[in-house]
Amino acid sequence: MTETRVHLSRSEPEAYKTLEAFTKAVHGIAKANGIDVRLKEYVMLHVSQLNGCAFCVRIHVDRALAAGVTVDEIGQLPTWRDSGVFSDRERAGLELAEAFTFIHRAGIPDDVYDRVGGVLSEKEYVALSWICVSINAFNRVAIAGRYPVPPRSGS
Repeated sequence: MTETRVHLSRSEPEAYKTLEAFTKAVHGIAKANGIDVRLKEYVMLHVSQLNGCAFCVRIHVDRALAAGVTVDEIGQLPTWRDSGVFSDRERAGLELAEAFTFIHRAGIPDDVYDRVGGVLSEKEYVALSWICVSINAFNRVAIAGRYPVPPRSGS
């Protein structure tokens, strides 16, 4: 196996542009349905962590920091269940993110659906679900293409 992979976004730019347009629409839906940028970035970053997508993790760390998420909160994401830094709403979003990322295991289990639905409105649940679909798709494109994540200058 070689390190060089087909770069899906360059090989079929129209398909990639369609995915970008889909994601832009999803972000608009999220905003219109009460999903603040911090929660959106928590979800997108955590999904990217779970999928092992270094490229998207870098992007969403930068976006989370720009949205006012602290370094401590970013560091706590992998241990959100045991951390006291997240609100009930954020915890619901993170639980939904995990269910969507590992949907092949058990779908969205009823207990997760009920727990998350007890915190988020239906519109918020739907908006975050579409965010999860979107970032999972982008993760797969970046991972399949082995998108590079070089050290930052000065790092």
